[in-house]
Amino acid sequence: MFNPQDEARPIPELRNLQGERLRALVARAYANVPFYRAKLEAHGVAPEDIRGIDDIVKLPFTVKGEFREQYPFGMFAAPMAEIVRIHASSGTTGKPTVVGYTKADIDNWAECAARSLACGGATAEDIVQIAYGYGLFTGGLGMHYGAERLGAAALPMSAGNTEKQIMLMQDFGVTVLCCTPSYALQIAEVAEQMGVDLKKLPLKCGLFGAEPWTEAMRRHIEDLLPLKALDIYGLSEVAGPGVANECLEQHGLHVFEDHFYPEIIDPETGEPLPDGEEGELVFTGLTKEGVPLIRYRTRDLTMIYADGPCPCGRTGRRIARLTGRTDDMLIVRGINIFPSQVEDVLVSIEGVKPQYLIVVDRQGNLDTMEIKVEISEELFSDEVKKLEGLRDKIQHQIRVMLNISAKITLVEPKTIERSLGKAKRVQDLRKLTGQKGVES
Repeated sequence: MFNPQDEARPIPELRNLQGERLRALVARAYANVPFYRAKLEAHGVAPEDIRGIDDIVKLPFTVKGEFREQYPFGMFAAPMAEIVRIHASSGTTGKPTVVGYTKADIDNWAECAARSLACGGATAEDIVQIAYGYGLFTGGLGMHYGAERLGAAALPMSAGNTEKQIMLMQDFGVTVLCCTPSYALQIAEVAEQMGVDLKKLPLKCGLFGAEPWTEAMRRHIEDLLPLKALDIYGLSEVAGPGVANECLEQHGLHVFEDHFYPEIIDPETGEPLPDGEEGELVFTGLTKEGVPLIRYRTRDLTMIYADGPCPCGRTGRRIARLTGRTDDMLIVRGINIFPSQVEDVLVSIEGVKPQYLIVVDRQGNLDTMEIKVEISEELFSDEVKKLEGLRDKIQHQIRVMLNISAKITLVEPKTIERSLGKAKRVQDLRKLTGQKGVES
């Protein structure tokens, strides 16, 4: 652990600390953010009504749209003289969500990012290659500050220039890799083209996040790279990377609960759900100064594990790997579909590359779904009969998994556009009333 005193804090002591910090958070938001003052008053809640962490259910939710309505600085609780950093979401529609950080916010964020790296066994002896994007996106700078707080050597590569990424991994002896899981696969793919055997590198762990990924993809990454592939979770409205992270047990992401309080709610009713039930993840930023955050609905679907403490000794509750988002869920012919379900099918089939694109369209009144799937060079040059058999196999397994038929189009390697950030897995072309085609 990077900070055993806080990461392994006894549960009763942790709950008391959360209560103290929640009271201070609500008071700060009420006093300094007109948006929250009006919202709390409309909800019939005053700061003095919050006595402990269990009172959090009295508070109203915050949603992403409200951030956009307060653009750019309406959510800020600190004066600009105290704001030392500004980040914004990379949303493709509407105004971005803008978040300001005080020096204390940056310190807390660096602390939590350092904890994330330590979850993977990283120490001050390591070289951390950061291939998340730098800039308004929180990924690059978040992990950069975390590596420095840990005492490790930060290698600020950002995303892209994959051949140089691989060259420096070799020449510098990189031991920790931070990037999206899809970019980790891109690195492995380019290394193969370069004739570089990544298994000879001293890599030991990878912190992969910023997009949903599956256990099957984890196994695929670990087959290609000599490392433990760990899931890291964060979002710009809450802090950035370092909100939660898997440890080497690879069984759930430890939430750093002294800073971020998690809840799971029914996405339809907003009612809290017990541990062990899947629902929408909600976070409250207990120590946030620049932008206090109260019960923020992330739209991410997961659950809090109910199987007791982790063998690693951390006492923060663990959330399960994200299964999707309430707002990237596709509804095709009345069936709810998540890209992660398609990915689970594809990565289980030999010869199929973990690169795909789901294209949803409408012909007349009928939704159609096509899945473009990359296959290996060897299979693509194979005889037509074998290709038809592979296509039929994928089509059958998709039907079994999703309870819906889809057109399967096999495409040659490198046909599907690669992304240096979040992978684009869905193209929705339907022209419905009030609905535009979107990409996610």
